[in-house]
Amino acid sequence: MTAAKHDLGENDVLITDVLKNIGETVVDSVSHKLHPMIEAYAQMFAHGARTPVLRRPSDIGLEYEEVFFPSLDGIPLEAWLIPADSDRLLIVNHPMTCNRYGFPGHLPPWNTMFGGFEVNFLPELKHLHDAGYNILTYDLRNHGQSGQANGGISGLGLLECRDVVGSVRYARSRQDLASMTTGLYSRCMGGNSTVIALAKWPEEFTHIQALVLLNVVSGKTFIVRGAQNLHLDPEKEAHKLDERLRELTGFRLDEETPLPYAPQVKVPTLMAQLRRDFLIEGEKDGQAIFDALGAQEKELLWIEESNQRFYAYNYFGQHPERLVGWFNQHMGGAAQLHRSKESLAEPV
Repeated sequence: MTAAKHDLGENDVLITDVLKNIGETVVDSVSHKLHPMIEAYAQMFAHGARTPVLRRPSDIGLEYEEVFFPSLDGIPLEAWLIPADSDRLLIVNHPMTCNRYGFPGHLPPWNTMFGGFEVNFLPELKHLHDAGYNILTYDLRNHGQSGQANGGISGLGLLECRDVVGSVRYARSRQDLASMTTGLYSRCMGGNSTVIALAKWPEEFTHIQALVLLNVVSGKTFIVRGAQNLHLDPEKEAHKLDERLRELTGFRLDEETPLPYAPQVKVPTLMAQLRRDFLIEGEKDGQAIFDALGAQEKELLWIEESNQRFYAYNYFGQHPERLVGWFNQHMGGAAQLHRSKESLAEPV
């Protein structure tokens, strides 16, 4: 019998294998002898990981323009503009350790981090493009080919929110994009950044018609779940991570979350989360953030097929219906495509 074909990352991972990798790859050498898991999270939260932009839209037959623009605070951001024959625009960003292309998780040294498989956003972008959307997708600061900022420090959205404003301002500065119906698609840290930006600078987003968030997350839930997996006291370990994070960045663990900003999100929002995420308390944290969203129209899509967090980043590339449907519903996509077909059928 032929084995069933699985999507990349759909197979569940054994938590014991992951914990073994953490112990082998993180040296417990800090002065106060933190648990390797705490130091691993502290370094990841503080600095992320810059990975190469391994693929381009032309690899899958999409024309594109290399563009760049400043963040709100002037950091240069690198981007692709993928044009379509429509008046609809999606502005797209990415998770920590990823970039506008995805994540080279099939290559060393990144194959030891999040499941050992590649995340490739290009099929997802092609689905959106084929549905009639222009796409502006960019590397957040300290990621991909964008500029280093804040000494290489990450804010899990608290600093990167400035990049979201920069992307929206850039689109409005271009004559060919300024009047387009616009939506935002933001993933993980990019989603945190977008939620925070919408709350801090609402005047920048009054024209946004729709939002999709994927795997937005509170930083603390990583250490809580990790401690539970290791049979440690979650609150004690969270306190240790908070202290270490302050040493590295000045940020507090409890402030690295989109939760207090979520009530200011008024845009129609589809939020997609991996329910059984072995790295975090996915269902608890995801539900809390969703419940806090201030949008009158919002939906929560649970991704069920795997417990591997990075599986969710390939999900819409392989199952695009809900993603495309949300934007069509709120940006006139289905109606415009329908009208286009009718106009082609009309006699000249």
